Amino acid sequence: MLSIGSVVLGVSDVRRAAAFWTRALGYVPRGEIEDDWVVLVPADGRTGARLSLGRSDTPVQERPRVHLDLYAGDAADQAAEVERLVSLGARRVRWEFYPPDADFIVLADPDGNRFCVIDTGRG
Repeated sequence: MLSIGSVVLGVSDVRRAAAFWTRALGYVPRGEIEDDWVVLVPADGRTGARLSLGRSDTPVQERPRVHLDLYAGDAADQAAEVERLVSLGARRVRWEFYPPDADFIVLADPDGNRFCVIDTGRG
């Protein structure tokens, strides 16, 4: 039986991306951070998906078909996490596709990879 081993993001600067995502998620590198590849894993034996960062020259997609959803506990937690991520180098994305009752906020990491912070307290 197969399982998802890692989510892979293409980045222009692996070391910069690793610095952002380790602080954003509380992950640690599985091994040495190389110029073209690193696998990040949950720290202290926690469970969670691995995040692999690979060097890529491909331009960032404005509306990517695959992205990360990061779960926050409720609206207050979501707001605090968005501000924390912005302070680490993420940026808010103007997103014209928000539904009126959106439970997500779209951000981009320092490389421009988009991800969402979800308010899971709604339901």
